[in-house]
Amino acid sequence: MSNKKHFETRAIELTDKFSLDVNPVSTPIYLSSTYKRNADGSYNDDLIYSRHNNPNRDQLEKAIANLENGKHGFAFTSGMAAISSVLQTLKSGDHILIPDDVYYAVRKLLADICSGWGIAFDLVDMTNLEALKAAIKPNTVMVWMESPSNPLLKITDIQAVVALCKELSCLSCVDNTWATPVLQNPLDFGVDIVMHSSSKYFGGHSDIIGGALVVNSDELAEKFKAIQTLSGAVQAPFDSWLISRGLKTLALRVERQSFNAFRLAKFLESHERISQVLYPGLESHPQHKVALKHYNGIHYGGMISVLINGSSEETAYISNKLNLFTSATSLGGVESLVEHRKFVEGPDSQTPENLLRISVGIEHIDDLINDWKQALE
Repeated sequence: MSNKKHFETRAIELTDKFSLDVNPVSTPIYLSSTYKRNADGSYNDDLIYSRHNNPNRDQLEKAIANLENGKHGFAFTSGMAAISSVLQTLKSGDHILIPDDVYYAVRKLLADICSGWGIAFDLVDMTNLEALKAAIKPNTVMVWMESPSNPLLKITDIQAVVALCKELSCLSCVDNTWATPVLQNPLDFGVDIVMHSSSKYFGGHSDIIGGALVVNSDELAEKFKAIQTLSGAVQAPFDSWLISRGLKTLALRVERQSFNAFRLAKFLESHERISQVLYPGLESHPQHKVALKHYNGIHYGGMISVLINGSSEETAYISNKLNLFTSATSLGGVESLVEHRKFVEGPDSQTPENLLRISVGIEHIDDLINDWKQALE
């Protein structure tokens, strides 16, 4: 009788069990959903099942935490999954405060989903500390900040809000997607939770969806790990690999995008068809001095919002005349995008109807300015 194993067995055994004595420069992608137990029932490196842990996700989470000067990082399937995980730490009867121009999906999540859990919220102008103090209630447990905010690019005095939160024993959270850790590190100001939509600048190429949380608190980390594992909203291995790859060029891209955005903002500010340019790097920005205090270095990010001198229809017309700025949702990629934000957010949106949100890419600045010149003619 032959000792040779059958075809079906060899097909599994020879493709699953192998060892390569190589040292790849680029991290391999670990697609395995499960991992082998040792003889004593233990696992190597706590790798049990990829919903619990995965080498690519572990690498990404450690990298994001490090870049944010944090202790614990968590990678999720989307920015909204990360935000939902934060809200899942709350209980019925809790109250949170959010910016009056908060990303519209956050407001809808709270109004349409979290209200059914008994969680209440109020909108407040986060640039007005007195208004924030007045909005605090006995059951307020969290203050959610966006700085810059989406889409009005308001800059919150994070340090002042954190001081208030500590005084009242509230959690402080910052969506740092637009600033990125290249420009701003909220944990350094005492913030409890930093959130990112890693689909944006982290990925950098408009080809991936992801979200992330970073904290220093061991207690919060334990909660987020449990929510992440039990809800299953974990970043997949290939997606984690793509975002990790994007982090390698994050600083270079943000520096170029910030340079381009500042030059474009200066041009648009001087044009008669533009009534206002919202960009924290401009001295005309209402919170420019706060941005100087919070941002690292001389750059102010790649996002601009402009108010057109004209109607909603004229605003849409100008956006459609642009050739190098693709009319599309999202931001932070290497290509320039433009969006008529009111149209995207719908009739309940508080965004002005003549506002265009611009995500500036890494193209040559002269070409970008010339594109706006012809569109505004």
